[in-house]
Amino acid sequence: MPALEGIEVTGPRNERYDEILTPEALSLLAALQREFGARRKELLEARVARQERLSAGGTLDFLPETAEVRADESWRVAQPAPGLEDRRVEITGPTDRKMTINALNSGAKVWLADHEDANTPLWDNMIEGQLNLRDALDRKIDFTDPKSGKTYALKPDEELATIVVRPRGWHMEEKHVLVDGEPMSGSLFDFGLYFFHCARRQLEKGKGPYFYLPKMESHLEARLWNDAFNLAQDTLEIPRGTIRATVLIETIPAAFEMEEILFELRDHSAGLNAGRWDYLFSVIKKFRERGSEFVLPERNAITMTAPFMRAYTELLVRTCHKRGAHAIGGMAAFIPSRKDEAVNKIALEKVRADKTRESGDGFDGSWVAHPDLVPICREVFDGVLGDKPNQRDRLREDVKVSAADLLNISATPGDITEAGLRGNIDVALRYLATWLGGSGAVAIHNLMEDAATAEISRSQVWQWIYNGISTKEGEKITKELVERLLDEELAKIRAELGGAYDEPRFNEAVTLFKQVTLADEYSEFLTTPAYVHFP
Repeated sequence: MPALEGIEVTGPRNERYDEILTPEALSLLAALQREFGARRKELLEARVARQERLSAGGTLDFLPETAEVRADESWRVAQPAPGLEDRRVEITGPTDRKMTINALNSGAKVWLADHEDANTPLWDNMIEGQLNLRDALDRKIDFTDPKSGKTYALKPDEELATIVVRPRGWHMEEKHVLVDGEPMSGSLFDFGLYFFHCARRQLEKGKGPYFYLPKMESHLEARLWNDAFNLAQDTLEIPRGTIRATVLIETIPAAFEMEEILFELRDHSAGLNAGRWDYLFSVIKKFRERGSEFVLPERNAITMTAPFMRAYTELLVRTCHKRGAHAIGGMAAFIPSRKDEAVNKIALEKVRADKTRESGDGFDGSWVAHPDLVPICREVFDGVLGDKPNQRDRLREDVKVSAADLLNISATPGDITEAGLRGNIDVALRYLATWLGGSGAVAIHNLMEDAATAEISRSQVWQWIYNGISTKEGEKITKELVERLLDEELAKIRAELGGAYDEPRFNEAVTLFKQVTLADEYSEFLTTPAYVHFP
């Protein structure tokens, strides 16, 4: 496509793409990028500066410069918008055609339509996802499985989940759209296209354009989103405050700025979510060079009852309900097996216990990754909520969380074993191979894994090497050990998959894994170098 007022689309224009990449939609994208692109870069530079302070021995604390915001008891966020009053069970997943139908039909109250961690930013995924969302709102979507021949279609509107779109984080770019010669923000691209095409469609359904905002690290990043919302609403002549956004508190710096984030978005706020897997990734990343005091046990040993995780989730509920916002719990990633009832029984007991803990702590709802888990999550929250839409009236004034509580990493029980190290390598390789093939939600060992899984896995390995950690069995974790285990785990995967083993894809995965695990310099995000692999 030729440049349109400084806008150039370099991605292929496949069937129906022109319905999304209209001149008017591109003009909104250009306006967003020109207005906010420089601020976005400044905020990303502020992340780097904070990381340098932490690596040099600094710490995190509640901000003295925003103490007045926290002390002011009078302010509240906007009241829940239509379709977001009751959020007792939410389902997450990418925006491919089949998932779009299944998620909307799942019985969940909300569908997180994901352009981020459960997706890969393959150009076709980004544009076809936008088409699928628009088609779903127009009720012009169906799907026939080419293998089984099964046909999928939408239930009546009143039975469908509310769509809440998650754009990419501020760190990601959309390299296929250049504004004044530079790649535009992936966040603004995903948000702008959905808002342009679907905001009025959502409003005609009696709901609004709603968003989940990922990977934020400060209230200033929330302020940037708020300003972007206002520009988009003004441009389309939609009243300010129509948009509602739920922020994922999935970085440890953001945990110290929860109230300020709600304050910045207060006219557009729909609450906060405990994005616990990315939160673990953030803890590892931020303190990766700080020695054994900040080294966590292997991934599968870390539970939500660890002291620092307990402090984080209880503070989130307290903060949200203090300000009239929803508090949404974390992911149940288990995939029910239709072949192994013993596996199901154990896993479902864990899911029930997790959701029981969350509902008892005051959360207003929680996440699942598979439609078969919607009933159990709903049952647990029904038991606490009854006919009430939420429990925002539970103020949790008993919760007192200090900075030391949030940073009490060393009190986390658990070991680092060779099996745990092998598990990190295995899961990262399987996930990366599938991600590079264009799918971001990957079934691995009966769990629905997304990018956070690979981020935790590879970051733990990097941290263990850097800090000279030894396994419980007494072997020091070195680059040489990881390379040996990498070869062994790859051989196991090859043997397991047999003829389905995609050698070129796994070779790419190995190269990428080594790049982000064995290099002396740590890569802030796995998805940034991985994105280079896409045309």
